[in-house]
Amino acid sequence: MKMNLDIDEVRAFIQSQSKQTNIYIGADSFRFAEGNQWFADYTIVVVVHLDGKHGCKLFGETIREMDFDKRGDKPQLRLMNEVYKVADLYLKLVDVFQGRNVEIHLDLNPDPNFISQGVVQQAIGYIRGVCNVSPRVKPHAFAASCAADRYRGIVPSLSPA
Repeated sequence: MKMNLDIDEVRAFIQSQSKQTNIYIGADSFRFAEGNQWFADYTIVVVVHLDGKHGCKLFGETIREMDFDKRGDKPQLRLMNEVYKVADLYLKLVDVFQGRNVEIHLDLNPDPNFISQGVVQQAIGYIRGVCNVSPRVKPHAFAASCAADRYRGIVPSLSPA
């Protein structure tokens, strides 16, 4: 299952906004089983905060892929796939940012009590190396932890049962 994000539409929208506009890019995933196979819905979003003080425009897409993590309590592959997808989206848009404030948000929690803590440093290093940006993680990653969830909820056929 795939709902396409129109990169050209996002690029044109960002270019039509003022330099005070903030851009936040994030991703989240949801793991589920169908029969004997595991899948993940990856939702990537671009939040364009108009002039940094007005409303926001939310762009996104959800992509369904097989999940190859052997155990649900060890989601390293799935979580790093989120990171790769965010980096790819950033690179597709980087030339239209033109001095605007841009943040990358990762749905990872640095708290040792959470499973995602195990990939936080790897993910931060990847984003810094590929995008030259220091990403934000929970609790400061609303584009990943809130906007992506909201986008996924907007698409009824992709909502978890």
